[in-house]
Amino acid sequence: MRPKIAAGNWKMNGTAAALTELHSLATGLPENPPQVVICPPSTLLFRATDATHGSPIQIGAQDCHTEGAGAYTGDISATMVADSGATHVILGHSERRDAHRETDADVQAKTCAAWAAGLTAIVCIGESEAERDADQTLDVIGAQLDGSLPDAVDAENTVIAYEPIWAIGTGKVPSIAQIEEVHDFMRARLTDRFGAEIGNALPLLYGGSVKAANAVEIFAVENVDGALVGGASLKAEDFAPIVAALAQS
Repeated sequence: MRPKIAAGNWKMNGTAAALTELHSLATGLPENPPQVVICPPSTLLFRATDATHGSPIQIGAQDCHTEGAGAYTGDISATMVADSGATHVILGHSERRDAHRETDADVQAKTCAAWAAGLTAIVCIGESEAERDADQTLDVIGAQLDGSLPDAVDAENTVIAYEPIWAIGTGKVPSIAQIEEVHDFMRARLTDRFGAEIGNALPLLYGGSVKAANAVEIFAVENVDGALVGGASLKAEDFAPIVAALAQS
């Protein structure tokens, strides 16, 4: 039985005042909530773990360096993330791959660093609109899975998030058939590489303009085990209905 996971990526949003949203979210969770992971900016990691202490909410970072320490001004290591009390880290988000030119090899190295620090890696993959229009989606997804995931993947150390780049923050959402096609493809690819036991146990999340209005339909897809949510995770009143929809799926 794969875990259901509702992850929120705050991106470069939020100051200390935003931590009240975590309290509001925690008090509004359903009786048997799915796993909830909020990934605030690194400046809030320590305070976010304090704010959620004793609640079901876990905290994650939005990135980490491949090295545990060193002369890397402005970066944050996986060891530092773990020291904050966080349990997860998002890796390979399309905004990192694009703006920071991160490659699949970079993502794989960061994933290994996350594991070494005891973190769960949320590894992101997804195609651009041009790649989708050129019918290259599955080729791109397959290549990213192959290149971004180390051989030691298992369901305890890794979550995979499919986020079509053209749907992130745009309001565009793939059809249910398109989401299903990609998630079924990922499941097959993972079982082929890692075996049925691991491949069928890895949680697969969907991300890209997920809202309360479409969450129920998305979570009904067989191989969708949750969501990685951007803007709608910033406010408890927007994110709580998504969490509730996942709990009921």
